[in-house]
Amino acid sequence: MRVEALLDIIGADFYTGVPDSQLKPLCDYLMNTYGIDSRHHIIAANEGNCTSLAAGYHLASGKVPVVYLQNSGEGNIINPVASLLNDKVYAIPVVFVIGWRGEPGVHDEPQHIYQGEVTLRLLDDMDISSFVIGKDTSVDEVKSAMSSFSGLLASGKSVAFVIRKGALEYGESVAYENVHSMTREEIIRRIVQFSGDDPIISTTGKASRELFEIREQNGQDHCRDFLTVGSMGHSSSIALGVALNKPDRKVWCIDGDGAVLMHMGAMAVIGANAPENLVHIVINNGSHETVGGMPTVAESIDLIGIAAACGYKNAISVSDPSNLDAALKNAKETGGLTMIEVKCAIGARADLGRPTVPSVENKKSFMSYLEDK
Repeated sequence: MRVEALLDIIGADFYTGVPDSQLKPLCDYLMNTYGIDSRHHIIAANEGNCTSLAAGYHLASGKVPVVYLQNSGEGNIINPVASLLNDKVYAIPVVFVIGWRGEPGVHDEPQHIYQGEVTLRLLDDMDISSFVIGKDTSVDEVKSAMSSFSGLLASGKSVAFVIRKGALEYGESVAYENVHSMTREEIIRRIVQFSGDDPIISTTGKASRELFEIREQNGQDHCRDFLTVGSMGHSSSIALGVALNKPDRKVWCIDGDGAVLMHMGAMAVIGANAPENLVHIVINNGSHETVGGMPTVAESIDLIGIAAACGYKNAISVSDPSNLDAALKNAKETGGLTMIEVKCAIGARADLGRPTVPSVENKKSFMSYLEDK
C-alpha cells in the first residue's frame, strides 16, 4: 500500500525512529515531507531513545506519536515499553511501525532469522496489539485495524503495525549525499593494509560486507576478522573484550557513526578501561547508509572531543587518504587507546555481496586465530 495512505489512517503529526531498509518508503516520505524537524520528525540514536522521546511528546501534547524501527530494535524498546509506556505505569500510547526482517518463510540474513521468529511474540509479551501489513493488505483492512486500535490507544496502551517486505510503496526518491570524497571501501582497504595480521572486529552492515570482499580480493582467508553482522552498536564493546584479554595483540575495531551513536556509553567504558592495544576507527558518513542513507547527527557533534573526554589517549579526525595513512601508521606503531574518525562519502558498489562464510564458522576461525597467535 502507499505509505501516504498508511500515515493518513494513523493520523499522527510526530514521528521518531531508527531507519530500516524495509521501511525505506516511510523514511523517504518523512524526509521529503519534513526533513529533520523537531516538531514533526526526529531520527533517534536508538529505539529506546525514540520510544522515550515519543513519551515526552505525548506528555507535552496529549497526542499519540509514531515510532518506527526495524524488528531487530525490539530489544531496545522493551525497557521503556514495560516500565514507562505500559498502562500499569504511565499509560502512554504509541503507535509502533515495525519492519519485519527475517519473517518465517522469507529468505533473509542469519542475524534476522531468530529475531523474525519472535517478532510478534515479543509484541504480545509487551502487551502491544499488532496488525501485519503485507503487499495484498487493503486500505480498508488497515482502516479497520486502526479503528480497533483506537480504544486501546485511548486507554493508554500501545499498538503496532508490522510491515512485511515490500508492503509499503512511495513514488518519490530521496538522494542522500555529503561533501566527503573517500569511500568506505577505500578506507577499509587502507585499514586492512596497515593492520596486517592484527585481528579486526567490524560493525554491522556494509562495512563488514566490504571487509569480507576485500579479503577475498586479496586472496586472504577471513580468520583475522570478526564480522558483527547483527547487534548494531556493540562492535566496539566486543573489541574491548578481545583487547583486554589479548593484551599482546593490537586489536582494530571498524565502526560506523550510526552504530557509535546507538550505544555511545560504550565509549565511556572503553575509555575507563583504556586498553593500550585497541584502535577504534569510526567511519563517519553522517548517515544510516546501510539501510538507505537517512541522516544521523554525527556530522554535527565532536566525536573526537567526546573520545578524549572519555579517556582515549589518542584521538584524531581525518578526511583525506594521506592523513588517514599517517594516522593508521601511527596507530600501528605506537601504543595507547586510539580513536580515528574518518570522514566518508555516502554510497557503495551496486554489486556489493554478502559474507559467504556462516557466522558460526566465522566465530570459530576467529577464536582459533586469536588462540594461535
